[in-house]
Amino acid sequence: MDGFPPPYSLPWDLPPLLPGGDGTGRTLPVDLQPGRLVVSDKGAGEPAFWLSDGPADYFLWKRLLAEHEQTGFWPLLLGVDDEGGSWPTGEVSFVGVTSPADHDPEAVLREWWDRYVVPGPVDTAPFGPHWPTGRVPTPQQRSDPGHDAETLGGTLLYDYPFQLRLGLVAASSSDSVAAIGWRGVADHTTDIAQISAVLRDWERHYGARVVAIMDGGLHLSVSAPPGNRDEALRLAAEHYAFCPEDTWNTDFVLINNEIVPCSGTVLAEYAETLINKAIWIFYWR
Repeated sequence: MDGFPPPYSLPWDLPPLLPGGDGTGRTLPVDLQPGRLVVSDKGAGEPAFWLSDGPADYFLWKRLLAEHEQTGFWPLLLGVDDEGGSWPTGEVSFVGVTSPADHDPEAVLREWWDRYVVPGPVDTAPFGPHWPTGRVPTPQQRSDPGHDAETLGGTLLYDYPFQLRLGLVAASSSDSVAAIGWRGVADHTTDIAQISAVLRDWERHYGARVVAIMDGGLHLSVSAPPGNRDEALRLAAEHYAFCPEDTWNTDFVLINNEIVPCSGTVLAEYAETLINKAIWIFYWR
């Protein structure tokens, strides 16, 4: 059709990321900015992801986000420091990594709850030491996941214009952290596929999308956050099990449009902050 540029063939360094290394018939909607294939510095040195040489171009990232289902590549925003950070040097690993499909997300969360949360200082009422059974109904999808991911990514690129690189991963949003061989949760689990298994569940249930990995943490957009306290309580338990660090420690939180004191270690208080919250950030210190 007139007015639309033809698709671009895959650059030579993208097919190795695909299953079997075959990019036959694959195309991109836009030409890529300068970049290169990054391979793991551990194990057999497997190809991990494609990384831009310079700061991510917003319009390129946005177009790749819109076309990810057709291209098979998820565009991540990857944070680097003034010296380049770990991404360009291949400090990722696939050693001991399984498949997200090998793990039941609830079983994974229950194991982490028993191992990290219950023995710790968190007040887990109303659940106590027991992992909450059952699931709350899936919240009504209130917005478009692609649009919400685009909004969060645009905000991050505006706030950190020189610290974010474009990373292309041959995986879905939820599987991208495993496909990229991220080591940021090594103290929590040695198999990053367990993290992706939970992210798969949140993608289905809450419309969550992994937009960025920066400052050692995950930044997720959320299209169907819990809309009431009952829904948020169960999710708060999942968040604590998923990232049982002192991430929530804060002096005050906004509850019912009022700023109130918060100890940061009370599950019910944290649940209140999740109601209609469209951005989730997790840090493993």
